[in-house]
Amino acid sequence: MTDELHRVYMPVKDDSYLDVELEKAVNNDPFTKSWDEIKDFRGMDINFKRRTARNISKVEATDQYLEAAGAVDSGIGGAKSKKINPGTVYRNAYGIFDIITPPYDVYQLAAYYDTSFANHAAIDAKVENTVGLGYDFAVSDKTTLKLEAATEDQLAKARKKIERLKVQTREWLESLNEDESFTETLEKVFTDVHAVGNGFLEIGRTTFGQIGYIGHIPATTVRVRRLHDGFVQIIGNKVVYFRNFRQNNPNPISDDPRPNEIIHIKEYSPLNTFYGVPDIVSALPSLVGDQLASQYNIDYFSNKAVPRYVVTLKGAQLSAEAEDKMFRFLQTGLKGQNHRTLYIPLPGDSDQNKVEFKMEPIENGIQDGSFKEYRKQNRDDILIAHQVPLSKLGGSDASNIAAALSQDRTFKEQVARPAQRNLEKVLNKIIREKTDVIELKFNELTLTDETAQSQILERYVRNQIMMPNEARDVINLPQRAGGDKPFEMTSRSATDARANTNQNRNRDSERTANQSDGTATTTGRNAQGEGRSSE
Repeated sequence: MTDELHRVYMPVKDDSYLDVELEKAVNNDPFTKSWDEIKDFRGMDINFKRRTARNISKVEATDQYLEAAGAVDSGIGGAKSKKINPGTVYRNAYGIFDIITPPYDVYQLAAYYDTSFANHAAIDAKVENTVGLGYDFAVSDKTTLKLEAATEDQLAKARKKIERLKVQTREWLESLNEDESFTETLEKVFTDVHAVGNGFLEIGRTTFGQIGYIGHIPATTVRVRRLHDGFVQIIGNKVVYFRNFRQNNPNPISDDPRPNEIIHIKEYSPLNTFYGVPDIVSALPSLVGDQLASQYNIDYFSNKAVPRYVVTLKGAQLSAEAEDKMFRFLQTGLKGQNHRTLYIPLPGDSDQNKVEFKMEPIENGIQDGSFKEYRKQNRDDILIAHQVPLSKLGGSDASNIAAALSQDRTFKEQVARPAQRNLEKVLNKIIREKTDVIELKFNELTLTDETAQSQILERYVRNQIMMPNEARDVINLPQRAGGDKPFEMTSRSATDARANTNQNRNRDSERTANQSDGTATTTGRNAQGEGRSSE
């Protein structure tokens, strides 16, 4: 097993390795900093700093007393216990701010999004097909019940108000962040959800308690409080506390009476109630193996020192300079530059000696990369973990159109749509602070073309399953007067519709085309009363 896989998956008994890994974690994670470094950070009030300093002093005094009394676990020859004492834990940010350590290194998980092409493409496909298609607003069930009992005039006025409310709500959502659109914010949050397992949506309120800001917080910088009463973020030399959405608990680390709120969206894991775990964790062996196989190929081509040809000389006496030139070229000149050409002057033929020159090719075939099938299997394993079909990534293997459509349908029903339903429920808590008349709905992945969709809507309206305005709402067109009444066909339209349903028109065309010449075909018109029947 390679060293990389050994580090990730195999238990290690070497203490030196643990020290190196601990040092790496400390350097990457700002929450492992000691109180001596954190005490000068901005974002904490003086009372919190004094209280923390007193508690740490008590813990240190207790540790010193226990050590002096011989209460520390020890053995012979200077050996002693290396277990982590509560006092040691309390001296970093995790203990100071009472927050929980994530189950996996969030920085490493975030790095996998940037370094693994399959993981990156699968996450982007899930994000774009969940929140990247945009959003719209639909009438809530509560409002629909009220509209059912409204009169025609009331219904027309209500429709106008609803359309106006949709426009106002969209403008309000888009105005809550000047730097990016609402869809862009959601894309960043959902990228964190699938890459790290957790996404954080920040909610800021005005002095009147109304929502005035919605933005994205990088998931690698936020940790969950042990009491589930909020979150703590550390960036640079600043610490910030966030409440849960719609909570009013006091700020435990500063005197800010109105901390911003966070909506925490996570990938559920039965092993952790504080953090989510991304799908890629189940395919980590394939991801790491693919990276190692890729690095192997890169190392091969970067360090390759095999010439295209071998030159053999017979009966030639090379000078010392020529021999040295050839030796240096073969030793150092070919590494990473195996397409270079070597030139060596040769002596001429003589009566006693004839010089023979021969060039034999060594690598004149196609140089394939190693682990081709292995890397393909790793890619498939990663996509299976994400439940993303290859057809969504534009893969060349998805040549069967019928199979690709079936995979897209499965992806929509099992991955994209359930994620949209869950996120809609969360975001509609924000919308309800503005209005409960309408609800946010994400645009779904479309599996039917416009022609098929128009035929479906036409049948629904014609058979009075949907009202005309309801059909217009599906294709995002404004409501029309009289569109809330069932569609009534004329007698001729009803006759044609029944004939088309019973396929009478096709039989008439075939009968006319196949009959012999007669009065009906010569005159071109039947006598009065002898036309087609509507029955």
